[in-house]
Amino acid sequence: MKKLVVWLIVLGLLGGGGAYAWQMYKARAKPDSSVYRTAPVRKADIISSISATGTVVPEDVVDVGAQVNGQIASFGNGKDGKPVDYRSEVDAGMVLANIDDALFKADVSTAEAQLAQAKAQVLVAEANRAQSQAKLDQAERDWARAQKLGQSKAISQADFDAAKSAYEQGTATISLSDASIAQSKASVAIAEASLLRARRNLAYCTITAPVSGVVIDRRVEIGQTVVASLNAPSLFLLAKDLTKMKVLVQVNEADIGHVIPGHPVTFTVDAFPGQTFKGEVRKVRLNATMTQNVVTYTAEIATDNPDKKLLPYLTANVRFIVEEARDALAVPNAALRWSPSVEPAANTGPGGASSASSPPNASAPAAQTGDTGRPRNGQRRQGPREGEAQSENAAPRRERTAERKGTVWVLDENGLRSVEVKIGISDGLVTAVENPDLKEGELVVVGEAVAGSASGATTNPFAPASPFGGRGGGRGGR
Repeated sequence: MKKLVVWLIVLGLLGGGGAYAWQMYKARAKPDSSVYRTAPVRKADIISSISATGTVVPEDVVDVGAQVNGQIASFGNGKDGKPVDYRSEVDAGMVLANIDDALFKADVSTAEAQLAQAKAQVLVAEANRAQSQAKLDQAERDWARAQKLGQSKAISQADFDAAKSAYEQGTATISLSDASIAQSKASVAIAEASLLRARRNLAYCTITAPVSGVVIDRRVEIGQTVVASLNAPSLFLLAKDLTKMKVLVQVNEADIGHVIPGHPVTFTVDAFPGQTFKGEVRKVRLNATMTQNVVTYTAEIATDNPDKKLLPYLTANVRFIVEEARDALAVPNAALRWSPSVEPAANTGPGGASSASSPPNASAPAAQTGDTGRPRNGQRRQGPREGEAQSENAAPRRERTAERKGTVWVLDENGLRSVEVKIGISDGLVTAVENPDLKEGELVVVGEAVAGSASGATTNPFAPASPFGGRGGGRGGR
């Protein structure tokens, strides 16, 4: 009886084990799609771009300063008839401010008096010369008569010598008078220059607009004293035309080769979320800067501002358009990174693709995880990542990728099959691929489902792009 019970127990265990083995075999024969995270293959417009941060500035800014020392006495009036202030519109030649000119008017009066005195000295010098000339004429006549009388011994030697000395002294006096006249005329020229300087300084007390434009900054107050030294103090900043703006962008040296004058650019500003502005690259400045061993170049972006919505010195989040692919077959970047850690048994499918009859039993590669974030100011993204930038193991998304190959894993009713594709451009979220065996709508594996999470959950990489090039949805494969 005991043997019978033992045999029954043994048979029961063998039967249960066989049933369990059969269930496991059936499960391995047809993979459970709920263990995978998938995304459909879709057509999309893909734009490869470079992201950077810049500053919106007016096309032309004029710094209006003071050339004389003094106290601000008053402000002029703008086109609206009100005292000049922030955002006042002015025309060229309009008065912006007045400096107290009392001392400068006194300087002008002094210079005018000195000029009159110098001119009077010229008249005195000329009169002295005329007197000296008359004396010289008399001395010349006396000397001529003395020479005639001296030949006949009708004049004493003393008188002869006196006549000769008088003539020579008269000649020297004329030369001295001519020099005095020249000196007086030079004094007149100096006085005229002093007067001109005094009048110019008086004119500098009136600060006028050198160009027509808008006051974007007023840096003085009435009663404030300005001191002009080697650098003229800045009083106002004028923008010539706020309908024409430019964006100054710091671009990393690794990306500057893709920034070409004439290429289109889009950018956003935090002041107007959801609105995208357009521009084009005007030029790249050759003077590079280095900050913490990072070399950057300044790119100038020209943009129109007809409604004057863009204000000076807004921070702009800029995207340089490098390459575009319209209506391209696209897969999430995670699909190109994911592969089973254990290669499934493959059956040859159409077009050389392979199909799998057993699912992998390992998690996605470690390269598919990592932190995400916006690029630092003036630096490029490190490449596309599911919902973010490219992983460090992937090629840069701005690289020419026409000859690159990759593999995606398609999940259908027959299980997994690998499809080799030619990789095109990427926008950091999805990548253009080419293979006749890969059809729109097919599901590609982007990762494995987390234990306890809802099955079939997947990220939608084709959600509308954010202003910074990102998209809605969570991260891709784990």
